[in-house]
Amino acid sequence: MSIAFLITTLVVVATPGTGATYTISAGLTRGAKAGLVAALGCTLGVVPHMVAAITGLAAILNASATAFQTIKWLGVAYLLVLAWQTLRDTSTLDLADDTPRSVWRVIGTAVAINVLNPKLTIFFFAFLPQFVPAGTPEGTWQMVVLSLVFMAVTLGVFALYGVFAAAVRDQVVARPRILTWLRRGFAATYALLAGRLALESR
Repeated sequence: MSIAFLITTLVVVATPGTGATYTISAGLTRGAKAGLVAALGCTLGVVPHMVAAITGLAAILNASATAFQTIKWLGVAYLLVLAWQTLRDTSTLDLADDTPRSVWRVIGTAVAINVLNPKLTIFFFAFLPQFVPAGTPEGTWQMVVLSLVFMAVTLGVFALYGVFAAAVRDQVVARPRILTWLRRGFAATYALLAGRLALESR
């Protein structure tokens, strides 16, 4: 494993996107536990893309315009739904909102956010082979190891996002007006990310 791989992975993971936005939102509105759960969910959402890249399904996705467009527009629709739900939410923050149902809802949403992003599969398909020596019999195993490292970095960085957001949660609870504007900001971010995904081409 090279330093270049670790640096590139850190830059890619730390760059704000849908997963980071959702993790910050979860930590801010539901606390550190929800932020960590969201980080775990986003990390689990990487697994299907990792499997697709390793098994060669990414090549099919990259070659099939219909498959790519279908997944892309499902992702766009889901982000817009999140934006609408966030904008319409007028509830106050519940400092004890850590029920099992809430936990599974956070995980489900986080997984869906990453699963419905075809660019992530293609990213794995284009990214991992650059760090695997060509023509080696252990190439597949090396891709698995690198993918697991990518997931570990994702979990670590997103967990930091969620914990940091939770750390300023008390100030938000004490100022409902701030919460209102934060929700509007998250809704706008989801909408912008949906627009960016809609404009993506392979």
